[in-house]
Amino acid sequence: MRNDVSPLVLIAAMKIGKYELFGLPNLGLSVMDLYITRELILPFVFGMGIFTSLGLSIGTLFELVRKVTESGLFLGVALQVLLLRMPEFIVFAFPMSMLLAALMAYSRLSSDSELIALRSIGVNLYRLVLPSVIFSLIVVGVTFTLNNFVAPAANYQATITLEKALKRSRPTFRDSNILIPEEKRIKLADGRKIEVLNRLFYADEFDGEKMKNITVLDRSQEDVDQIITAQSANWNVADNTWDFFNGTIYLITPDGSYRNIVRFEHQQIAFPRTPIDVASQNRTESEMSLFEAQEYLKVLEVGGKAKRIRRLKVRIQEKMALPFVCLVFGLIGAAIGIKPQNTGKATSFGICVGLIFTYYLLSFITGSLGVWGVLSPFLAAWLPNILGLGAAGLLLFSSTR
Repeated sequence: MRNDVSPLVLIAAMKIGKYELFGLPNLGLSVMDLYITRELILPFVFGMGIFTSLGLSIGTLFELVRKVTESGLFLGVALQVLLLRMPEFIVFAFPMSMLLAALMAYSRLSSDSELIALRSIGVNLYRLVLPSVIFSLIVVGVTFTLNNFVAPAANYQATITLEKALKRSRPTFRDSNILIPEEKRIKLADGRKIEVLNRLFYADEFDGEKMKNITVLDRSQEDVDQIITAQSANWNVADNTWDFFNGTIYLITPDGSYRNIVRFEHQQIAFPRTPIDVASQNRTESEMSLFEAQEYLKVLEVGGKAKRIRRLKVRIQEKMALPFVCLVFGLIGAAIGIKPQNTGKATSFGICVGLIFTYYLLSFITGSLGVWGVLSPFLAAWLPNILGLGAAGLLLFSSTR
């Protein structure tokens, strides 16, 4: 048992109600809350250092070392990229560190019989877990901020910095074979609703401003279809329309015959700017913030492929679900650690690795099922959290019996 604060002193302090634990002010919290929170902080900081270092080493450091030795990447640029990649791995380290902190803190309190002493004066088991829940929610807020605002911008900047240093700068747009189908939902006579092609846009090339060699199949009008071909086209920001140049418009009647053919040098056509938006977006999901991903989803829903739309929906839900893994792991760690046992640091770390591997394997499986349409995007992202909360609840319930 530790000499700094024994269970008897702790119990006495709780009864008095006025106590500054290790110089920390009360702040409206009970002594027990401050005491358990202090037990959580040290292993949490230790876990952040270990898991962030491991993630950086495996995910970025080794690859950067190879680029320095084989591709001549400057060491200063490599260090800059390493720092820019750090927020992404810090985000993944938060849940793992929360699990390690809760498991080690409650295991220590349990093995030293301090939890028994606290429960002997009537402290409920769920009340003992409350400090871990509060601490986890704070970590959830920090994780959400880093994951959805800091890490995406840092990832994008790291990619640009690395590609410029290696003189392989990628364009900020798709430069060829721009194919954008746009669908609409119609209601049939029998009341069923189906998706049909509304417009199909194709361009051979895109230089960031102008499309070249465009073909558009437009079925948006009920009484006539039209096919538009043009040598070039660009988006007119002032008039909010497309400017097509040197092209032809073919009007087709419902029976498939040509009704009219119009050749033009310049023609303004009121199509949505979806092709420009889709072609101009060249960031991956990990390089987009939550709001950027939601805005891009609106663009894809107009003219993107169904699988690509599902994948983005799953990634958006994952951006929201990931921070709450901290709460799930905090509860699971507390539920396991609170059972009477003698768990050392090595054992705690081993349990963490097993639980982390199981969770992320399940997350990968459900995410893939969501992309393939087997699960809804919400369920694909949140199912591991739901199952984790259920497991934590069962563990806590069994400990009360």
